[in-house]
Amino acid sequence: MPPLSNICVYAGSSPGARPQYAEAARALGEAIAGRGLGLVYGGGDVGLMKVIADTAMSAGVSVTGIIPRTLLEREIGHGALTELLVVETMHERKLAMAERADAFIALPGGIGTVEELVEALTWTQLGVHDKPCAVLDVEGYWQPLLALLDHAVGERFLAEQHRDMLLSGTEPEALLDALEAWQPPRVAKWLDRERT
Repeated sequence: MPPLSNICVYAGSSPGARPQYAEAARALGEAIAGRGLGLVYGGGDVGLMKVIADTAMSAGVSVTGIIPRTLLEREIGHGALTELLVVETMHERKLAMAERADAFIALPGGIGTVEELVEALTWTQLGVHDKPCAVLDVEGYWQPLLALLDHAVGERFLAEQHRDMLLSGTEPEALLDALEAWQPPRVAKWLDRERT
């Protein structure tokens, strides 16, 4: 894989119930900036989105926010970014984020964060792009999702190699190392095709 230059971070538009979530967002922003990488994110000035954007901006690295016009006022588009790209739809937002990033990390978040992460992971599984995906597992937040994927492997809806595409870790630096070392699996998506 070519070296990473921009990391897309999916993150909650709320701060969450625990201070550790914001602490992790700050630590991830610092780790990204410490490697001279750019940050791509959802463009909001709220929740964990704001924390990571402000941290990266303070460290002097490029921060690109991408936000749909319908969310610009509700999520309060961040006014101090390197670039704030306003798009018309959520589909355009996700495509623009994927095009501008070399890898994806999800911080804790709600339905939107999960949906964005799973779509990026699906695109990697299908070969739409060859970009690694990861979760920063703060206080065990992502354990239920990881357990669901393990269950899907056990029930033969997901190949183990595709399950292993979703990296996870609790330390930002180690997670960035894993993203840099990642290689896409070369295995067919479909399991037991002859049985259908």
